[in-house]
Amino acid sequence: MIIQENAVSARPSKISAWMKIQAEKPEIMAEVERLLGRRTRDIRLSGELLSLFWERTWSQTAKIIRSWMIWVAILDVLTLALNMVLVPSSVAQAMLLPGSIVPPVAVAVILVWRRPRGPWVEGASLILGLFLILLSIALVGLSAGGEFHERYLNIMLFVAITAIIIFSIPLLWTASIAVLSLSIYFVFQLKNPGIGMWHAVDGALFFASGMVATIVARRTMTILAQKAFLLELRDKGRVAELAEANDRLERLTRTDPLTGLANRRWMTEMVGRLWNDRRSCSDGAAMLMCDIDDFKYLNDHLGHAEGDRCLIRVASIIKDCLKREQDQVARYGGEEFFVLLPATGEDGALAMAEHIRRSVEAAALPNPTSRVSCHVTLSIGIAVSTPDTDEISSELLQRQADAALYRAKGTGRNRVVIHQQGEPGTSAAGTTTATLQ
Repeated sequence: MIIQENAVSARPSKISAWMKIQAEKPEIMAEVERLLGRRTRDIRLSGELLSLFWERTWSQTAKIIRSWMIWVAILDVLTLALNMVLVPSSVAQAMLLPGSIVPPVAVAVILVWRRPRGPWVEGASLILGLFLILLSIALVGLSAGGEFHERYLNIMLFVAITAIIIFSIPLLWTASIAVLSLSIYFVFQLKNPGIGMWHAVDGALFFASGMVATIVARRTMTILAQKAFLLELRDKGRVAELAEANDRLERLTRTDPLTGLANRRWMTEMVGRLWNDRRSCSDGAAMLMCDIDDFKYLNDHLGHAEGDRCLIRVASIIKDCLKREQDQVARYGGEEFFVLLPATGEDGALAMAEHIRRSVEAAALPNPTSRVSCHVTLSIGIAVSTPDTDEISSELLQRQADAALYRAKGTGRNRVVIHQQGEPGTSAAGTTTATLQ
């Protein structure tokens, strides 16, 4: 299908990105599949696909048109220069005036096609420019007379045919160029004193059949280009689907399906990456191990469905407490949550942990058989790495946070305990409490 004259004029600067967006539209991809299911010769683009195809090919088409105009202008100048040397002076001077029309017309068309404009501006400039160029060539032959009359009309048709073949433009524009060139040929042949009217008609019909064949060839080339475009768009759509599927798979591998938080695997990788660049954390880093108190009693008394709702709500509360982009939270397993606070010292870690603990307690989630409260509460263990203890490993810091959590559980629950530097981090005995009420 040749592009129609109503192709849109707005052309985004990043065609490939826009094509990717179009490839993600279900209605676009359904139309692409429908068209590719047809025979090649039956492909017809319309609507958004037609506009997108024109936008996709405009840059190359404009470059070809500009190059063709340069070629015609140079050829015209060289021909006039040779005529000044090879033909009689009077004939050469008669050719000069009509021949001088071509260069400025070519320059004008080049200027119009330097950037995208409205379809009517582009179409009118190209058709008018070609008409003036073809008319100029015919006038050169008419002015020279004699053998030059027929010769320059043939040259004019050759120039028109090259334009029809290489210009990937809407069918209406192509047909207009063909009609104009044949009209000029027929009118100027009628003015040729060396032939009769029927000879002019015969020549016009002969060249008209050639023009039709040329237009058919151009149409076939356009259909093939459009099919290649559809295949490219389908490939982009499939790549987009594959990328989306990979993204979903990646999210599944790093996300806890119940709470929507990061899972333990992703958080372990995150901690590893941070530790490789931990010297950039001028205020150190803190780890918080948070555990729901007596969660087993909640599950046993209220059921696992209520337990799941509790986990989801606690996860949301902890996430809402974290205001900085670099702070991370993960479900570490069961009812345990892990919080990573980069660039955070003891005071900041204690304040954040207490904020989390109080927020969970204030939510008043039911846990009627808990030994601590009739509502859900948290115990939190903290371990902090400071800049002057950069030799500590992330694994050891996690063990220290676990030990602090164990101590919080052992000293009454619903409290925050921080591991003190210099003390063992592998057991509760090496942990001191810093409870904030």
